[in-house]
Amino acid sequence: MTGHGNRETEMVPIIGLDNSDLHSATTTPETLGGEGSFTSTQPPRLVKLITKQLSISDPSTILNWELELFDTQPATVGGMDKEFIFAGRIDDKLCSWAAFMALLHAKSDPSDAGIKLVALFDDEEIGSLLRQGARGNFLPITIERAVEALAAATDTPFGPGLLGQTYASTFLVSSDVTHAAHPNFPQTNLAGHSPRLNVGVALCVDASAHMTTDSVSMAILDRVADLAGCVNQRHMIRNDSRSGGTVGPMLSAAMGVKAADVGIPQLSMHSIRATTGSLDPGLGIKFYKGFLDHWEAVDKEWRA
Repeated sequence: MTGHGNRETEMVPIIGLDNSDLHSATTTPETLGGEGSFTSTQPPRLVKLITKQLSISDPSTILNWELELFDTQPATVGGMDKEFIFAGRIDDKLCSWAAFMALLHAKSDPSDAGIKLVALFDDEEIGSLLRQGARGNFLPITIERAVEALAAATDTPFGPGLLGQTYASTFLVSSDVTHAAHPNFPQTNLAGHSPRLNVGVALCVDASAHMTTDSVSMAILDRVADLAGCVNQRHMIRNDSRSGGTVGPMLSAAMGVKAADVGIPQLSMHSIRATTGSLDPGLGIKFYKGFLDHWEAVDKEWRA
């Protein structure tokens, strides 16, 4: 992501200047918070900045912190016809927002037999292994608890069999932004199999199984798109390259569910400011809502 730059020695952010060593080499370094406190181990100017921002009068009350850098400039539209969105942290708030909005606007029919669920995970870029990551058991345990509660409400015996049937009837749409066709790097994508901005979500396929999409899941989601009035694109990963991978394989493997990988296209992935189409967030909502609304009907067609 950073080319040849060393992330420890050559990617250190510059947040200010300290020339105090030029005035007196014998000056005792300032500390804040008192001896033994966390803040006494931190740069005093940074401590002052944070306490001021949070209106904290006593630095010793800060037990610890986690600090991240991000672009503070607001998102904006651009392009000759305002066809682009330029924004920080699109990956992967883009699919997360679209899926969550789709859930809020999905149809709610008493005859629905399925549970409509959107799961949002952290730490995907660093392996998904932490408690809030997709590689853990949070999602399977959540589904198990939901099935157990519903079974108790209907006096249905709960056990591994019922949970297994639930997983067998489940379809997972693993979502992560994907690379749109880039005019400056045509060699990285397959011609005719690269998604474009402002067209629709892309079904992502990797022959090395770093993504879960296969011919069956593509057929299912293409049928969903037909019913929802959406256009599904294809993103075929080249055989001589490796995709970054998604949480789809780890989740589908943990639960044994049918799955596919879907992504909203973007440019400049992992840059401080990325680019997507101004229509793409809405197109994402349309697709995810279509899936939530029509999955049961498509599943019945498939089984028939």
